[in-house]
Amino acid sequence: MQQVVFKDLGRISYREAWDFQQQLLDEAIRRKRQNRERKEHGEAPVPVVHHLLFCEHPPVITLGRSGAEGNLLLDENGLREQGIEFFKINRGGDITYHGPGQIVGYPIFDLDEFFTDVHRYVRCLEEATIRTLAEYGIEGYRIGEYTGVWLPQQGWLPKRKICAIGVHLSRWVTMHGFAFNVNTDLNYFHHIVPCGINDSDKDVTSLAKELGHTVDENEVKRKLKRHFAELFGFEFA
Repeated sequence: MQQVVFKDLGRISYREAWDFQQQLLDEAIRRKRQNRERKEHGEAPVPVVHHLLFCEHPPVITLGRSGAEGNLLLDENGLREQGIEFFKINRGGDITYHGPGQIVGYPIFDLDEFFTDVHRYVRCLEEATIRTLAEYGIEGYRIGEYTGVWLPQQGWLPKRKICAIGVHLSRWVTMHGFAFNVNTDLNYFHHIVPCGINDSDKDVTSLAKELGHTVDENEVKRKLKRHFAELFGFEFA
């Protein structure tokens, strides 16, 4: 069974977390090369190390590879006035917001040790959130043409996105991941066209908004960790 090292980085700047992810990804790729050489020489492989990082960011907007800058509704001065950082990054997807009250998860997994299927990987990220929502009595689901986790339309309430997903892979090693709105201030999403989706029948939401009260984020993290371990079939080191 694969071993995953879990780290809760707490509140950390986006740049610092991105650099740490890149460091872990580079180490994983070096280890893969090393093991390939060791195999050629009949030597035992170096143990594979996977990481699951949880954190929270100060207000920041990120734009993925396929994103349109027009989906950012603030100029440089507006970003500065609102105290929001902005990064163009190498994940898939469009534009999203990260901030306090949101659980951001960054799996640094070598998928060669699990399964080499990007679609299945993204579905597993979604499923971990869907199963966690179910423990709070909330139905999460997928919309075929969009990644992430949504809540279905209910009466006057439109479809609501509660978890955004954007990933990057290099030699089957993953980085970036998911952003789950738990106690997030949703007003910040007014500064973007979330995920580039400008449909009037779609909105964003949070677990706290759906339940009507603040949620224990550590409890949510424990549930997410358990579902990740079940879905990927690993244990925490």
